[in-house]
Amino acid sequence: MESPSTARKRIMALIVASLMMMEQIDGTALTTALPAMAGDFHVDIPQTSIALTVYMLGLAALIPASGHVAERFGSRTTLRCAVVLFLSGSLLCGWAPNLVVLALARLVQGAGGAMMVPVGRLVILQNVPKSELLAAMAWVMLPATIGPMAGPVLGGVLTSWLSWRWIFYINIPLGLLAIVLTGRFIPQICAVRPPPFDLRGNILSATGLAGLIFGMEMLTHPGFPPVISFGLLLLAPLCAGAYLRHARGVTHPVLDLSLLRVATFRISVLAGGLTRIATAGIIFLLPSLLQTRFGASAAQSGLITFIAPVGALVMRFAAPRIYRGRGFRTVMCVASLVLPAVCLLLAGFRPGMPMGWLLGLLAMNGMGQTLLYTGYNTIAYADMPKPRMGTATSLYSTCQQVMLTMGICLAAGMLAACHSVLPVKWQGQDYSLTFMACALVASMALPILLRLSADAGATVSGHEHIENTGKKRY
Repeated sequence: MESPSTARKRIMALIVASLMMMEQIDGTALTTALPAMAGDFHVDIPQTSIALTVYMLGLAALIPASGHVAERFGSRTTLRCAVVLFLSGSLLCGWAPNLVVLALARLVQGAGGAMMVPVGRLVILQNVPKSELLAAMAWVMLPATIGPMAGPVLGGVLTSWLSWRWIFYINIPLGLLAIVLTGRFIPQICAVRPPPFDLRGNILSATGLAGLIFGMEMLTHPGFPPVISFGLLLLAPLCAGAYLRHARGVTHPVLDLSLLRVATFRISVLAGGLTRIATAGIIFLLPSLLQTRFGASAAQSGLITFIAPVGALVMRFAAPRIYRGRGFRTVMCVASLVLPAVCLLLAGFRPGMPMGWLLGLLAMNGMGQTLLYTGYNTIAYADMPKPRMGTATSLYSTCQQVMLTMGICLAAGMLAACHSVLPVKWQGQDYSLTFMACALVASMALPILLRLSADAGATVSGHEHIENTGKKRY
């Protein structure tokens, strides 16, 4: 197949980024609307976290199959069908009369997202040489940055002026445009002889992930007996053990754990997972903190959190040059210190403190996380053989969504535990303690990142070329 032109590669990257933007607008806007949803459905705010976790359940359960589906039916066909499914779920979410229906509709959305984003990333990996991967990822992440930036503001405005249901309705025009552009610019890449689908492995992995995610979620809901939660949590290791035994006897397992032997991929999965847990916790905590403790409206909290993606947008342009100059190991280790520091400072934020202090803190967090995630999402594939990109994307995306789900469950669970355990006079410390827990998790990424070699990802960043010749490569 003829290599796409530079202009076409950028258009493909922007289409993929737009799909990510649509998904992220949906998710980040929803976090701002959780207090309003809780009021409409007459439930506590921690209970509304099921609208976030059940979506990620759909992602985690079906992402493992995304690479196989794309290889069998073609990347363009898979993407277009995935967007249609995502839009169908959006319509159902907007109509939902109660939290149960909303959760089921979010599961439909998750099924679409499970194919939409991983296959889009696979399109880039299949069509862009590794020497251009860092720059391509910068293009991919550019519109995707707009999602977190616009999501809280848009969600706050829609929730305050119209209804939180419009958060889902705005996906319709974006999705229809994506369907048209995908048909025009995304190539139809199919495997000549796709391997047989590992149905048993997918059932085992999906069941185990469902047990883990719902078990953690149910622990945050006081209405469910603890025995059900612990039973679901017990299901996860049982299915994991069964899957490991199954995968050893299968030539093409749905989740190929042998990919973790690639050092850069393994480190990105492990360290990135810890960072994502803490990041998801902040995304869940901050809007509700501003609304419940600082008296901000949904629109006001959205405008305040707007500053973090602004910092991210600024860093997006500088990230490739920074990695080219310093290399992945140095930059990622330094950037990994930002999130724990931000979490600890947020734990000490109190009503009456200058709002400019919070805005500066969020801007710093946006810049640090953008720099770090650019590294995670690029170095994961730096040493991956091209024939294994599809399975690598499926495994990486599955791990990514599981960790994001765990982050939301950790934050919601800590809040619920603090409400139940802390004395009345200490009830105001619930958010502080939860932010401190997020800081602890985020800090655990640094020892893992220190295992990167000094020249890790040099063929992608160009850092090795600078060290050897003293000349910059553009």
